[in-house]
Amino acid sequence: MHLIIKSGGSAAIPEWTALFAEFAPHVVVHDWNRPPADRSLVDFAMVWEPETGALARYPQLKAIFSSAAGVDHILADSELPPALPIVRMVTGESQQRMAEFCLMATLMLQKNMPRALAQHRQQQWIEFNPPHVASELRVGILGLGTLGAAAAQMLRAVGYPVQGWSQTRKQIEGVTSYCGQEEQAAFLRSSQVLICLLPDTPATRGILNAQLFAHLPAGAQLVNAGRGTQLHSADLVAALDSGQLGGALLDVTEPEPLPADSPLWTHPRVILTPHIAASASRRAKARQVALSMAQWQAGQALDNCFDRVRGY
Repeated sequence: MHLIIKSGGSAAIPEWTALFAEFAPHVVVHDWNRPPADRSLVDFAMVWEPETGALARYPQLKAIFSSAAGVDHILADSELPPALPIVRMVTGESQQRMAEFCLMATLMLQKNMPRALAQHRQQQWIEFNPPHVASELRVGILGLGTLGAAAAQMLRAVGYPVQGWSQTRKQIEGVTSYCGQEEQAAFLRSSQVLICLLPDTPATRGILNAQLFAHLPAGAQLVNAGRGTQLHSADLVAALDSGQLGGALLDVTEPEPLPADSPLWTHPRVILTPHIAASASRRAKARQVALSMAQWQAGQALDNCFDRVRGY
């Protein structure tokens, strides 16, 4: 089998080649920038932001692997072959990383780290006492897929009451599951910390807006590790300034990076991180792609396959 890779540039190809030699020694690795003369040799592609029409030039392609959890960078290709399976990059490592990030973010907001960091920058030593311990702070997770479920379990282990909302009912031990639009308002009303891990779909773009914030308890905290397009930045700033939200930690923004004049850079109740929540290592990615290629070779359904009808 032949795999062409566009992830990390040509400089990363020796590492990718070594990793696939370990996990799938029968696979021939090709550099996206140096494709084989006969493109019909290529069976699979692992890509990040492929150029429009590029994937369509591989006539025997069996599946496309995203080098990240999101697939919007692939769907942006207007010439994408419509029947090709697209596989999201979901690994055990990325689940662990996302769970750790959500726990860290929740703790930072619970302990009012935006205030502590602001005082640090201003060289101020003013003691304050955060009002809650974990067991007193209910965390709500928007999106209970594989990443959301991992985050829920880790937060529960620390002592947070956890609930989640998704399009369909989920069964996660100790986690209250809300589903559908008719249950969303009730979910929001009791979420003192709201973590957004929703996929990027037309329905989720702009979902973090003034209307949603108004359903949260006054002073609620927001963590966005989903997609930057889901957040209405002006509504967030207004909610922070009014006290409806107490703080926010954002790992994703629109655009990335933010413009220099964005108020989110300097807002005293906002912490920004540069899209670092759940990036898996190349080793984890190679192992996952090797497993997926083995599934295809055995005639099995591919795990983490993007559903074009549902949009995630």
